[in-house]
This record gives sequence, C-alpha cells and structure tokens, in this order.
Amino acid sequence: MARQRFDKLFSAEEANQLLPRLQILIRELQVQANALRERVRELARADERLRGLDLPEVLKRYPELAPLAAQMSELAAEIESTGGLLKDIDLGLVDFPFEIGEAADGEVEVGFLCWQYGEPSIVAWHPLDDGFAGRRPLPGASKIYLN
Repeated sequence: MARQRFDKLFSAEEANQLLPRLQILIRELQVQANALRERVRELARADERLRGLDLPEVLKRYPELAPLAAQMSELAAEIESTGGLLKDIDLGLVDFPFEIGEAADGEVEVGFLCWQYGEPSIVAWHPLDDGFAGRRPLPGASKIYLN
C-alpha cells in the first residue's frame, strides 16, 4: 500500500483540544442531515420518481433543498479545516492522522486517532487501512467507549 501524506500529524492532546468545537459542528451536521433526509422522504411520498435517485439528482428536481445541502457541505468543510477527516456523519466519526512510530525503512508510520461524537476525549486509534471496526485503545484511555 502506498504511503499517504498528510499536511499535519496530530498528537492526542492536539486532537483533544479540537473536540469542544467538533462536538458542536458534528451535532449541527447531524441535525441538518436528518432534516434533509426527512424532507426528501416527504417529497418521495408525493413523487415516486425520487425513489432510488442520488442526492444530486434530487437537488436538480427540487432546488429548494440546495440551501440545506449547502449548509451541510459548509459544516463538513469546517470540520475538515481542523485537519480532521470526517468519516461518518451519523456516527459522528472524525479521524486525525498521527505518528505511530518509525517503520522499518525509517519512514514515519502513520495511523488515525479515531474520535466518535459523544466521546469525551480521543480514546482510540486505528491503522490507515482499517476503519472504526479496527479501533485500538490508546495507552491509558478509558476502554468503556471501545464497543
């Protein structure tokens, strides 16, 4: 697997400092996503042609939904502007690249600090090629959130 390059590698402390702001942004993004889904469901009950369409096609047919989608995009961009990577809106997952250590070839080995909305701090990490299911506890972190 080719090594990925990241503009910034975070320490757990640096990522934890972002969590108060991310809590607000993720919650607002979840509220907006639920509002958009509900509005699309309402429209689909009246317009069967919407079933099975992806969001860009729905927005073409119902441009009045565009401001809600734009708000979601702005929130996602603000989350990503922190250096975190938004992985899942509904679960509220944000990953932060961090240095695991040095690989055998002398290059920096990178993984992701993994935070889920509702967790009070960063408690887990996972390799780049794993996802949420591959989370591993950070040393000293509470394991109650790793289920």
